[in-house]
Amino acid sequence: MSNSNPSLILLFFFFFSLFLSSSASPLRNLPDGVQIQHDLVVPLKKAAEEDHGGNKSNLVLAKERTSRKDIFHNLERYHGGWNISNPRYVWSVISTAVPFFAAAIVWFLIFVLSLNFICLCYCCCPKKTYGYSILAYALSLIFLILFTLAAIAGCVILYTGQGKLYGTTSETLDYVVNQAQFTAANLRNVSHYFNTSEQVALWTDETVLPKVVQKSIDQIETKISTAAATLTKQTENNSKKIRQGIDGMGLVLIIIAAVMLFLALLGFVSSVLGTRFFVYFLVIVGGILVAGTFILCGAFLFLHNAIGDTCVAMDEWVLNPTAHTALDDILPCVEKAPVLESWIVSKNVTLSLVNVVDVFITDVANGILGPPLYNTSGPLMPVLCNPFESDLTVRQCAAGEVTLENANHVWKNYICEVSSSGNCSTPGRITPNIYTQLAGVVNVTYALYHYGPFLKDLMDCTFVRKTFSDISNNYCPDLRRFTEWIYVGLVVVSVAVMLSLTFWVIFERERRHRSRTKRYYGVHNSR
Repeated sequence: MSNSNPSLILLFFFFFSLFLSSSASPLRNLPDGVQIQHDLVVPLKKAAEEDHGGNKSNLVLAKERTSRKDIFHNLERYHGGWNISNPRYVWSVISTAVPFFAAAIVWFLIFVLSLNFICLCYCCCPKKTYGYSILAYALSLIFLILFTLAAIAGCVILYTGQGKLYGTTSETLDYVVNQAQFTAANLRNVSHYFNTSEQVALWTDETVLPKVVQKSIDQIETKISTAAATLTKQTENNSKKIRQGIDGMGLVLIIIAAVMLFLALLGFVSSVLGTRFFVYFLVIVGGILVAGTFILCGAFLFLHNAIGDTCVAMDEWVLNPTAHTALDDILPCVEKAPVLESWIVSKNVTLSLVNVVDVFITDVANGILGPPLYNTSGPLMPVLCNPFESDLTVRQCAAGEVTLENANHVWKNYICEVSSSGNCSTPGRITPNIYTQLAGVVNVTYALYHYGPFLKDLMDCTFVRKTFSDISNNYCPDLRRFTEWIYVGLVVVSVAVMLSLTFWVIFERERRHRSRTKRYYGVHNSR
């Protein structure tokens, strides 16, 4: 087998790739002027090393569960753990389904051919005397009814299981798509606020951020925009493919359930009515269909085991999210270095914007540097609390400072009324126009500060860990349960119809012998 994944297992695996991001790019030097505190230098270097495989540990996922004998490799046990890109793992899972594939071949080559040979003898070599057993007739009828009911029950289980599985996979897909869209939307929001921060102005309508900070924003903004665009595109493409796969799988299972149910009922009626040649025709058709359902049994057993392996692998990864595993090929953590760089730049922009606002309030609005602006007067306006020190470490607000959350509300109390000349005609420290500009700067600053934890979650895999944990806890149990339902339903249908084929012939033969025996003894008794 090549490294490409089998289509059946891909149906449930490839939707995880919605999270793949093209933000993986080599670490660049931080732009000049971006301040980094000492405790962030080491994580930044470590992130770069881990992203390039330097210090990242390896973790074998679901090692005990995936330890299976591989009949394709001399019955040796597979010990490589969950890894859908490893052909040895795929073959080890396929090994669990081999008995059904073998049963399909044995059934088709031996049992069906033998059964049809016997049918042919009964059809073409009638005897002149007929033996009749009431016990054989009654038992064949009882077993025929039981196996027909079993076939009906199997079809019901199969139909119900596919409906449940369709609903669960749709819910899982919706969750993953929503998570991907949420992430992409947040990345676009961060990019938008970075862009807006470059355009904010105060008083003189000139941008307030230094050129060096604007340069750092441009570099980070490009990375973020590319990641969001790629994530959105992959979400749309994969969502369409998954929907088509789910719809196709559901349709196939519904058709199988309907055909097998129709075959079981039609064979029962035909054997009871004694339509011999039609019964033999149904035996041939049924034998082919039973072989096909045995193959499907193996396919869904493979799928059931693969899903179980994946869920166990996700559980183990959640406990050790920083290790390098095969799950990186499906849902890797975002490369740490660029995200850390974005997080640092967002802190730096927040620090710069708050400093600009505070300098304006202190020196201009409160008139420390000279005559009051626009004839302002009244109580001094409180400055904005900067959440970061100059080295970007966390800072506690001082007494009298307003926070990013309540600044706009507090500052409304310091707005003056303006005359026709534009000067304040009532006590106040800022005009309505200046207040609007300040509020705009605060909103942008608060947004960047607010998205800091989001960037941090991307950096330390919190988002991926939560996604895997939610899938494992909320969706994996139902995925395993309903694939098992389908697997059990297919097994029941296959075995029930297989045995029904036998008793179609047996009962039809007993019925025919019973009828001919009655006619034979009726003629002799009349003499």
